[in-house]
Amino acid sequence: MQAAAHDHHAVLVVGGGNGGSSTAGRLRRAGVEDVAIIEPRPRHLYQPLFSHVAGGTARASRASRPQEDALPRGVRWIRDAVVAVDPGAREVELESGARVGYGQLVLAPGMRRRWDLIPGLAEAIETPAVSSHYELPLAAKTSRLLRDLHRGTVVFTEPAGPASCAGASQKPMYLACDHWRRLGVLDDIRVVLVVPTPTPFGIPMIDEELSRKIDEYGIEVRFGAELVAVEGEARVAVVRGRDGVEERIGFDVLNAVPPQRAPEWIAESGLGDAAGFADVDPELLRHRRHPEIWALGDAAETGASRSGGALRKQTKALAENLAAVLAGRRPASRYYGYSVAPFTVSRRSVVFAEFDRELRQRPTVPGWRGLARERTLTWILDRHVLPRVYWHLITKGRA
Repeated sequence: MQAAAHDHHAVLVVGGGNGGSSTAGRLRRAGVEDVAIIEPRPRHLYQPLFSHVAGGTARASRASRPQEDALPRGVRWIRDAVVAVDPGAREVELESGARVGYGQLVLAPGMRRRWDLIPGLAEAIETPAVSSHYELPLAAKTSRLLRDLHRGTVVFTEPAGPASCAGASQKPMYLACDHWRRLGVLDDIRVVLVVPTPTPFGIPMIDEELSRKIDEYGIEVRFGAELVAVEGEARVAVVRGRDGVEERIGFDVLNAVPPQRAPEWIAESGLGDAAGFADVDPELLRHRRHPEIWALGDAAETGASRSGGALRKQTKALAENLAAVLAGRRPASRYYGYSVAPFTVSRRSVVFAEFDRELRQRPTVPGWRGLARERTLTWILDRHVLPRVYWHLITKGRA
C-alpha cells in the first residue's frame, strides 16, 4: 500500500526485516493499535539461512517469503523507501515524495552493502568466479561455484569495520571444506580466509573450536588483514596485512563479504553518531537527542555485535519501553548487549557462540556452557528449528 496525503501513525517503523517486523508485532500484542511499517522490498528475507544456501545445505527458496506473509496482523505496510527524517516536524520523507507523520518513530532499516568501497569488487561480482553470500541470488551463485570446484584456490573474506553477522563470512567456507573432504578433493583445493581480527572470533573458547576446524581442513588464514582490491578478469584478490604489506592472491573462486554502512539518511537527518549509526542509549534503545525516536538492529549503535539473535533481545526491550512511554510511564526495560553467532563448522555440526558487548560468554541455557563446543544438536537448532521459529513466531512479535 502506498502512503496517502497527510498520513500519520502513532508508531511508524522504518524497515520490515527481522527487527522492524518483530517490534511492530510486539507493539500490537501490547495493545498499540496504530502501527505502520515502511518497507520497499516485496519479499522478506531470512538472512541466517544465506550461509546454508551458499554452503549447499539449504535451498534459496527457503530463505524468503512474500513480505505480507511475514508482517504481523494489524500492521499497515507502506511499500516505499525512506530518504529523510524531519525530527522537528515528526515526519519521514519517502522515495515517492510522500511524507508520513509519526508520534513515535522506530528505525530498523539495517545496513547497506557498499561494494564500491573496495576497488574492483562491484565489477568483479558480475564475473563468473566472484560471488558473495550476503545477497540471496549471489548465495545461490556461491553454492554452484563451491559445489563444482574440484581443484584450485578459494578465497573467503570478512570486511573490516561494522558488519551484519560478521562471523557469517566463515560459514560457507567450513560447509564447503566438509563437502570437498567427503568428495576426496580437499587436498587439491587451497582455501584462504582473510579476517581483520587477530583471532578467528575473539572469545577464547570459540577461537579454540574454530582454530581446530581451520587446522583440520588445512585452511590458510590471513589474520589482521582485509581485501583492498579485486581484479575480476585476472582473478586476483589484493589483501593488505596489518603491517601494510599487500599480497596478491590468484583465485579460482572468491567469496567476498562487502563493507557495510548505515543508510546515509540517518546522518543526513541529524540522527547519527560520528560513524553515521543511529545515536541511541545502548540499553534503552531510545535516541539520545530525540526521545520520540528509537532504533535497533544493524543501523543502531548499541556497542554489541550485530546479529539476528541480538535483535530478539532488542525488540523485546524496545517494544516494552515504547509501550510504557505511550502509557505515560518511564521506560525501564534494558538491552544488555546479548548477541549470538552460530558457526556451521561442518555439514552436521555447529559451534554456538553467545556473548555480550565485552565478548563474555552469556549462554541462555542455564548451566550449559557446552553449547560453545561443536555439536550436532546446535546444527539441528540452527538449520531446522530456528527458521521455523523465525517465520511463525519472531516475525509476528511472539518470540
